[in-house]
Amino acid sequence: NIDGLDIAARSLYCDETGGDYFDFIGNDTKQLNVVIGDVSGHGISSAILMASVRAFLRQRAHLPGNLSRILSDVNRQLITDVEDSGNFMTLFYLRLDPVKRCLSWIRAGHDPAIFYHPFSDRFDDMHGKGTALGITKQAVFEENEKTGLTPGQIIVLATDGVWEARNKEGNMFGKEPLYHIVRQNRNAVAEDILGKSFQSLEEFQTEAVREDDITMVVIKIVDLDS
Repeated sequence: NIDGLDIAARSLYCDETGGDYFDFIGNDTKQLNVVIGDVSGHGISSAILMASVRAFLRQRAHLPGNLSRILSDVNRQLITDVEDSGNFMTLFYLRLDPVKRCLSWIRAGHDPAIFYHPFSDRFDDMHGKGTALGITKQAVFEENEKTGLTPGQIIVLATDGVWEARNKEGNMFGKEPLYHIVRQNRNAVAEDILGKSFQSLEEFQTEAVREDDITMVVIKIVDLDS
């Protein structure tokens, strides 16, 4: 519960356990760190790697340093565990500051988050340069910033299991249906947007076997003066 933000999140795994990951890490300044990640592969080994990254992040996030420094330190720690295995993890790290009405983010090999402006009915992809975690110790992570947050704006973070989900005919779900759901439900609460997204995805796949983990986080900017 963070003043000024309405948040909902959910994961569905294709196995009993998986490597998709989302987390919320608060601090003493009313900022909120939102993390979503996707470990290569599926099953127990991916879940163990995901748990390790979660522990590294939670420990490092409470120490001084900007987002770039945080992910650089976590990446170096992770390299010692996975450099000979070929495993890696994509990550999107978002820091929201409702008081200053701004956000910053790093995209470490992960798909860009989606930012929706309801008044102009525009979708922006939250791009940024950065390598997936566990690839190289020399990885450089670009920190990006957006200011002037206003009530009604919506941010969607997801793993590629959402738009790359296939139906029994082999067609991919894609991002356009997600844009449509966000647009049509822009006045709804985050939990409703999330629920309709998963419902649409389930109806699309019907009898198809889920081949990848699916994770989504929906963040709606509400009353920033609260």
